[in-house]
Amino acid sequence: MGHPHRGWITRAFDLTVVFLAIPFVLLVAAVLLVLNPIYNPGPLFFRQKRMGKGCTSFSMWKFRTMLPAQVELRSHDAPLDRHRITRLGAILRKSRLDELPNLINVLRGEMAIVGPRPDAWDHAVVHIRTIPRYAQRFAVLPGITGLAQVRAGYADDYKSVCRKARLDAIYVRNRSLRMDGGIVLLTFLVMLTGFGGR
Repeated sequence: MGHPHRGWITRAFDLTVVFLAIPFVLLVAAVLLVLNPIYNPGPLFFRQKRMGKGCTSFSMWKFRTMLPAQVELRSHDAPLDRHRITRLGAILRKSRLDELPNLINVLRGEMAIVGPRPDAWDHAVVHIRTIPRYAQRFAVLPGITGLAQVRAGYADDYKSVCRKARLDAIYVRNRSLRMDGGIVLLTFLVMLTGFGGR
C-alpha cells in the first residue's frame, strides 16, 4: 500500500487501459445505437451522482439499461426495479458492458480501474452512518471493478452492503499492484460467467 511509485504507476496503468479500450467501447456504442431503438428505447448513456474519493461527488457514466423511472430517487434499502430493466439492458448488466463508459470517469481522474465500487450519492450518505467500515472506502479513488465486485457481487441489502464494506476495507488496507492485477483477471471471469449480475 505504501509503495512510493504506486500513484503514478497506477495512473499510467489506468490511462493505458482507457486508450486501449477506446476502439472496443466505440464498437459497443455503435452496436447499441443500432439496437437501442428496438430493444432499449431511449438515450444511449445514463449518468448518476456518485460519491468518490474524499466523499466528493461526481457524475458516473454508464450505458443505459433501464426504462426511465417514475420516481427519480430510490431508497438505499429499496430493491432494484427489475421490471424497468430492458431485454438488451439485462445482457449489458450480466456481461458488465454497461460499465464501459466508466472509462470516461477514469480519464477525468474521478475513478480508477480498480477500487471500491462507487455507490449512488444518496445511498452512500446513509451507509456512512449505518455501515461499519464503510467510510474507509473514501480514502482511495473508486473503481470500475474491485475486490467486493469479484468476491461478493451486487449488494442490495444491509447484510450484503456490510460484506461489501468489509471487503473494500481489506482492499484499502492491503492494496498493491499485484492485488490490482489479480482483481482485473478475476473481473474478466466475472464478465464471462455473469457472477453477481443484477
